[in-house]
Formats: sequence, C-alpha cells, structure tokens
Amino acid sequence: MTLRMPAEWSEHDGCLMAWPTRSELWGAVLDEAKQEYAEVARAIAQFEPVTMVAPPGHGDEARERCGSGVEVVELPIDDSWFRDSGPIVLLGADGERAGVDFRFNAWGGKHHPFDADDRISALLLERLGLRRIVSEMILEGGAITVDGEGTLITTEQCLLHPNRNPGMSREQIEAELIARLGVEKVIWLPYGGLLDTETDGHVDGVCAFVAPGRVLVQLPSDPEHPDYERMRANHAVLAAATDARGRALEIVELPQSAFVEVDGTSTEVGYLNFYVANGGVVVPVADLPGDEAALAVIASVFPTRKVVGVRTRVIAFGGGGVHCITQQVPAAARAQA
Repeated sequence: MTLRMPAEWSEHDGCLMAWPTRSELWGAVLDEAKQEYAEVARAIAQFEPVTMVAPPGHGDEARERCGSGVEVVELPIDDSWFRDSGPIVLLGADGERAGVDFRFNAWGGKHHPFDADDRISALLLERLGLRRIVSEMILEGGAITVDGEGTLITTEQCLLHPNRNPGMSREQIEAELIARLGVEKVIWLPYGGLLDTETDGHVDGVCAFVAPGRVLVQLPSDPEHPDYERMRANHAVLAAATDARGRALEIVELPQSAFVEVDGTSTEVGYLNFYVANGGVVVPVADLPGDEAALAVIASVFPTRKVVGVRTRVIAFGGGGVHCITQQVPAAARAQA
C-alpha cells in the first residue's frame, strides 16, 4: 500500500496544538504567549476541531483560556511547537491512514529537555488510532512543504545542518523523505531565513505550496531586509524547477514583512506562516498597516477560503507563527475522492 503525505489544503479531521509550557523560552511574555495560542486555537476551531495538548496539571488553565470549542487533553510535553514534534499523517489511495514518527531533538539541541517531545508523536498516533511508522531521521514538519502530488520543497540550510543528521548525506536524507512521505521529487532551496536561528531556516518561513504547481514565496520588497538577496536566490531555483509531474512552478510573491518589538527584541512576524483549515486560512498578523496587503495576497491564492488574521507578535518572538504551532490530521475520506 502506497502512502503519501497529502497537501495541507486537503480535508482535515482536525488540528493538533500544544499549550505553551517552556517558561525559560517565553520569560516575561509567557502569559501573552498563552493568550495568543488560545486565540489561534479559537480561530481554527471556527473551521475544524482543535485538540490542545497541555502538560499534566495545566489542562484546566488551557480549557479556561481556549473555551468550550477546543478539546484539551493532558499529555507529557516539553514545548509547544507541534508542527515540528507532532506526527505527519499519510493517506493511502483506499483511505488508509498512518503516521510517520520522525525523531525530534529540539532543533539541534537548542532546548532541554526534549525527550517528552520526542515521544509525543507515538502517544498522539495511539490516541488517534493510527498505525505508527518509525523513522530514525530527525525532521521537523516546518522544514518541508508538499503539493500532495509527489513534490516536496525544503532548504539546505536546515536539512543539511550538522546539528540534525550529521551521519546522513544529502542523498540519504532525500531518500528517506521519498521513502517515508511518499514523495517522488525533492526541490532543495539554498536558504531559509537569515534571522531564523531557532529552526536553522525552516521552509515555512520561505515558501509554501498553495495548489499543485503553485508556490507562494516570501520575497521582501525592502532591499535592507536581511533576506532580500537570499529569497531572490531561492526564487531563481524555484523558477528553474519542475515538479514531480513535470510542470513548471507558478510563483506568487508575498512581498510584505512586519517587524515589531517584543520584550525589547526586534521580532519579524512572518505572514507566510499560516495554517490552512477546512474552508479557512488562519494567518499571523502584527497589527500593523502592512497586514492588510499580506492578507489580500494570501486570499488571492485561496479564493474559496475565509482568511482570518490573528495577532501573533509573541509567538513570533518565541520563534514561529501559526503554522509552527499547529499540525493537521488529514481526513481519510479525502483519499477516496
């Protein structure tokens, strides 16, 4: 049975999230982080069921903040970035589902402990009643984007970083992606974000498939932006690439960028780091004038979905956006279409 990672715009059974818990990461803004996570959960819950995982003893707090529309379960976790520590659910042609459990080492050992997060995929797959496929390769979900038709895009900056899989070559990493995720072609971009030192350059800060053969690309318009030249180098690679079906890629540019100050730190809120829900798209915003133009671009590539902006300044300060804190659970019925 061939299993494949579906595109993020496929039908979902729901969304998995994790409650902020690493106090040394958030520091003085931990309470604000919890509020933003709750707001993201409530926004997604307008479109599909949301399950929030809270560490033991913190379930009541998460329930109170998230409201009755979000299910809260208590499981051991170290951190709150399920895009990276959660399972990746695959679909088969007959509707079969299974989940890949990649290893997780907190983005190259940047935070400790991380053993509970390394185990959380197995617990979630058991809860979902899905077969577990084990990979010994370290991989975070934010490091990849797929079109559901055999093509995967990633960055060399992240996947080839020596703090992930130092014993694996590029060819071995690509072979594991193909074997575990059911993809046929990997497009390697040279760069992630220069300021993205937390994840070492995840692709979900660079580009995202928004339809087969169509990619939304972060392309800062300000020449002073640290990624101005780097994102244009990525753009050139995508412009020269074809997907697994042999199609040239249509590139849609997202030029907006937003910088805010959080707890004395200049922080970039990445509009590209959105979550595609059933009938909606939940987008991180900064409460700045540039938000509207970015939301308009995203609405143009998802014309049949309602686009909702949620303020995520503090989540950005923690190292991510809406995409980083969510993980979709694809619906089996989609595979039967």
